[in-house]
Amino acid sequence: MKFAIACGGTGGHLFPGLAVAEVLRGQGHDVLLFVSEKEVDARALRAYPDLPSEKLPSIGLPPVFSPAMVTFLRRLRESLKKCGRVYDSNRPDAVLGMGGFTSIAPLIAAWRRGIPAYLHESNAIPGKANRLAARFCRAVLLGFGECAPHFGRRATRVTGTPIRQELTQNVPSRGEARRKLGLAADRTTLLVMGGSQGAAGINALLGKAAPHLAGADLQVIHLTGQREADAVRGAYESAGVPCVVLPFCDRMQEVYPAADLAVSRAGAASLGELSWFGLPAVLIPYPYAAEDHQRLNAEIYSADGAARVVGEKETTAESLAPLLRSLLESRETLETMASAARTLAPREAAERVAAIMTQAER
Repeated sequence: MKFAIACGGTGGHLFPGLAVAEVLRGQGHDVLLFVSEKEVDARALRAYPDLPSEKLPSIGLPPVFSPAMVTFLRRLRESLKKCGRVYDSNRPDAVLGMGGFTSIAPLIAAWRRGIPAYLHESNAIPGKANRLAARFCRAVLLGFGECAPHFGRRATRVTGTPIRQELTQNVPSRGEARRKLGLAADRTTLLVMGGSQGAAGINALLGKAAPHLAGADLQVIHLTGQREADAVRGAYESAGVPCVVLPFCDRMQEVYPAADLAVSRAGAASLGELSWFGLPAVLIPYPYAAEDHQRLNAEIYSADGAARVVGEKETTAESLAPLLRSLLESRETLETMASAARTLAPREAAERVAAIMTQAER
């Protein structure tokens, strides 16, 4: 069978889409990806040189009366034409949109041609693009069951958020993972990350918190994004906190196992990966996320005991550092949180999505 998956724009859309593509290709099917023109997509796809893809000129959905709406409609029209040409020359059996602005044109183009179309919404509440795209789909596949009421009477299925196969294979032990990163194998380890492009707010907060972590028996892995790696590294080194600071990491299967606790945004893809590895977290939701969806995602994890949630605007270095130290110093608390984290995301999410696509009625 032939499938198209629209999954570009952010790592939170791209990586789950790649996970579904891996399952479908493993079953012998052909898969084409629709991605955005962003560098994050190009960088991630370098690891999949044999996976065909098409770039779409789509941009995010602006407010209705914004001047940017003119550009959005022009780019949408261009994307629709490109998707139409692809479908007419090599018709897929089904199309999957992983959410966000890159999904809109592929799903509309599929609907126009009677091709079964599905949307995956990984967050606890859908954004504007997914509310629009859902109108053209047979069913909406959900990361969280709590999201279903936001789609009204539209058919929904809870699948969980897919995890890339590379994260689940050849995973090193905790000690080995630390050694690969150049860290002490026996020291408690904190992982700080802000999504595929880093998080300036988290970088600033941890940089200020570094002096308050000095003297603790811990070490830090911090994924900063491209712009702020040097400044963050300097903050840890000045405080005497052992650290590995990386602008970007494409070997997360060697990073997650090294950590005892994570500080993270609350995007659904990151939460799914934290759940897979049973990694407790202090979640700092992105305060400007559409529909405040990261806070709602985080509250689901907090309610089940897998995470602590703190607001970026309300949190200071002086309040964050004691929280981190108290969690890292309590092995019992971390183990309880880890057990809760492992129960929160279905481990076969990618297989569930693939099964729905391959069984679509023509």
